[in-house]
Amino acid sequence: MKTAAVLAPTRFQHILFATDFSLAAASAIPYVKKLAKHYEAEVFAFHVRPAVVNPMTRPATWAVDVEFAKAQDAKHRRELLETFSGVPTKVLVEEGDIVSELKKAIEKNNIDLVVLGTHGRSGLGKLLLGSIAEEIFRTTACPVLTVGPHSEGIHDSKGEIREILFATDFASESKAPAAYAVSLAQEFQARLVMLHVIPEPKAGDLVSAHDVTEASRELLRKLVPAEAQAWCKLEYLVQHGNPAETILDIAQVRESDLVALGVKEETGVPGASTHLPIATAHKVVSRAVCPVLTVRS
Repeated sequence: MKTAAVLAPTRFQHILFATDFSLAAASAIPYVKKLAKHYEAEVFAFHVRPAVVNPMTRPATWAVDVEFAKAQDAKHRRELLETFSGVPTKVLVEEGDIVSELKKAIEKNNIDLVVLGTHGRSGLGKLLLGSIAEEIFRTTACPVLTVGPHSEGIHDSKGEIREILFATDFASESKAPAAYAVSLAQEFQARLVMLHVIPEPKAGDLVSAHDVTEASRELLRKLVPAEAQAWCKLEYLVQHGNPAETILDIAQVRESDLVALGVKEETGVPGASTHLPIATAHKVVSRAVCPVLTVRS
């Protein structure tokens, strides 16, 4: 693996905050504000509601339903503008399918970061919860910051980033996510912990655990540009065990403020999109004690 190339610092200029007005979605607001103020970015507060006129509604009620929807939209616009008072904000209220409308909004407004909150549990909950949130971070071209239910309580909830935990399995997709992790560490003067988890050795393995550990540590170093090592507070960790459980345990013990992962585009097999072992990204996003940044390659 070649040493990571020097990349320009990450500049989030257009941040999309996706909300369904649930408490879970609201948990992401402090992070949106923190990032928007730090990068002097514009916030796009985005909400999608079901179509008012559809086969399930009676024609006789359409006029009333449309007026009610307009009133709700106006109420939501006011709430979002008040929430992000002091931050340049545009409110986008659409109707239809969340994922398709989100893709349109990202392309139209040159969004370079999506932020959302989720219950983190499997199955369908409200609009941005459960499997919908997972579909978003697996199919969205720009990075996605997901704030799960366990992010509250351990940290001060002000969106501070003091330590970033970046986990990788050294797939070819590691370089782009690593570049984001390094850039964020520089921006926020945060400690960067580079982690690789090695599955437990099997009987008959020809390479010793010590050799694998040392080789993995060297590969982690190569993901960080040489000049970044001069200013970045770096740690390199190589652990043995289950990838998802190990990432979650380390993030909790260290009280990390952000976990960064690389994910692949969905290829048709549910739960198999991440470049880390199957379902690792889903488990980490669902159960992490801090927000998780997923970067698709």
